[in-house]
Amino acid sequence: MNASANNLPLKQKMTSSGFTLIELMVTIAVLAIIVSIAAPNISTQLANQRVKSTAAIFENALKEAKVESVIRRQPLEFSFDNSKQSILIKSKNAGGSSPIESYTYNSKSIIKASKTSITFFPSKRAEAVTYTICDSEKSSIATQVIVTAVANITTVAGGSC
Repeated sequence: MNASANNLPLKQKMTSSGFTLIELMVTIAVLAIIVSIAAPNISTQLANQRVKSTAAIFENALKEAKVESVIRRQPLEFSFDNSKQSILIKSKNAGGSSPIESYTYNSKSIIKASKTSITFFPSKRAEAVTYTICDSEKSSIATQVIVTAVANITTVAGGSC
């Protein structure tokens, strides 16, 4: 009734002692092939996620600037700086400009536009501009954040980096 490994014959103990070196090498080779196929897809997905994240931060900052200009009843300047990866909202009153809010975005994200700053007015107007958000890895899909003259803010996939 006691069927332990100690009671087995010597020949049977030797044949069932584990994996062979060839079996382990084949398994590692298959895993290496799978990883080499999956790695480029993972890096592209990470780049796309960085673009989406930066676009969301950018869109939220634009919407905050729009709402704050109406609430404060004064024009607000929205600007970004790619070298510092920062977004700044500041007031444009006669006594100078004071910062209201600042945001940072991923260092691998690149924002392209014809202007680096626009003004939101309390009359729910803004300067029309299209921002294109890309990643430093060229394999990512660009996203555009569009601000119209009536301060509508939309995000669409597309654009070129």
